[in-house]
Amino acid sequence: MRGGGVYIVGTGPGDPDLLTVKALRLLQKAEVVVFDRLVSPEILDLVPTGTTRIYAGKGPKHHHMQQAQINELLASLVHRGCTVVRVKGGDPYIFGRGSEETEYLARHNIPFEVVPGITAASGSSAYAGIPLTHRGLATSVRYLTGHLRDGLELDHDWQSLTDLNTTLVIYMGLTNFEHIASELITHGLDSGMPAAAIQNATTFRQRRVLGTLSNLAVRVREAGLSAPVIFIVGRVVSLANVLHWFRTDVAIAQEGQAVADAE
Repeated sequence: MRGGGVYIVGTGPGDPDLLTVKALRLLQKAEVVVFDRLVSPEILDLVPTGTTRIYAGKGPKHHHMQQAQINELLASLVHRGCTVVRVKGGDPYIFGRGSEETEYLARHNIPFEVVPGITAASGSSAYAGIPLTHRGLATSVRYLTGHLRDGLELDHDWQSLTDLNTTLVIYMGLTNFEHIASELITHGLDSGMPAAAIQNATTFRQRRVLGTLSNLAVRVREAGLSAPVIFIVGRVVSLANVLHWFRTDVAIAQEGQAVADAE
């Protein structure tokens, strides 16, 4: 984009090998990179030294920049003639607020392009050994937010989420998962339904906790998981130990300790 514009780039769930070719090319040629909290350090390491980097992360109950400020920042950089690469974890249009930014850019006649990324749902499930669909277990998938802005109460149509043939993937649900599980059980979903929580998915910091709808929240607290965590609920989670292939630093360390203890 000559004369300035914004690339809204999804960088996937964390593993730099999962970047698209276009995302990698843009990162390496960027004039200015505006990045979110969920962009992994390994991906930021691909940005050349000397490139201007601006942190615009938003954490639970703490926003380094409000969304309106981010929108204005992108516009002001373009008005200075910069080509901006706005990088987001996962996919920018799946709970990434990318559409809020492109809507603002469109209203202000600022050129932009959107580069999709692997969303956390598919990345975390694959690296945790959980297929989102599987013949005989799940024929559909639903992505849900586990958190609403300004502390508003979740108002999902809970009854519609209790289909046994549907896998539920819950983003940003660490604080509210116990409430979500309670609502699902109250509206008819089996309390013994397999469920999983995955932290720092696709990176060597990944941690995976398995359980059921009724006990996963307790297990997550006992394990001390912290954001970012994605939750998966459904019969497909029963395959997690059969299809698990990704060995993390945590798992390797545990194996090494087990060998040492045996000796």
